[in-house]
Amino acid sequence: MITRTGNIAQLGFVVSDLGKAVKHWVEFLKVGPFFVAEEIKPDSFTHRGQASDATFAAALANTGDMQIELIQPLGDSPSLWHEFAASGRQGLQHVAYWTDEFDKEFQAAQNAGYRLAHGGVLSGGRFVYFETDDPDGYAVELSEQSPAKRAVFDAIRNAAVGWDGSVPIRPWSEALDLAAAATPGPN
Repeated sequence: MITRTGNIAQLGFVVSDLGKAVKHWVEFLKVGPFFVAEEIKPDSFTHRGQASDATFAAALANTGDMQIELIQPLGDSPSLWHEFAASGRQGLQHVAYWTDEFDKEFQAAQNAGYRLAHGGVLSGGRFVYFETDDPDGYAVELSEQSPAKRAVFDAIRNAAVGWDGSVPIRPWSEALDLAAAATPGPN
């Protein structure tokens, strides 16, 4: 059902305890460093066609070029993350493709029969999640790579290159600072 070619860029896991999940990834799987955002509220968000105030905590790290996103839904506002957790599940909830051609790829997915479940705007880039027919399956995310989002994701990936295990958990503000430092200013 995938309409595009290219690599999956991110694996997203819904967890009930973000701190515990990060600790597992760092200590057992040796992935890190993780950049943790205690509360994220998208600039705009809809779930099944209705506006929602969904918020979540997240931690992001890379293992090679693959980004790992750990998501803990906060509150009861509707979202696929909340539905997944409320059903008693934890673990892989979505795979994500990143794109510079959001409108084109969104339309191709719609034409192929993908069912839009939720989406919004975050860090200047749009994102949508499509549902699959398998109730035990996972969602497919399409994420627009705005310059700001790309800079942060690049900073997270670069922090993982040669990571020696020190400072395994870092504040989200550090990812923003690293992205800003790597972004060339006006001449």
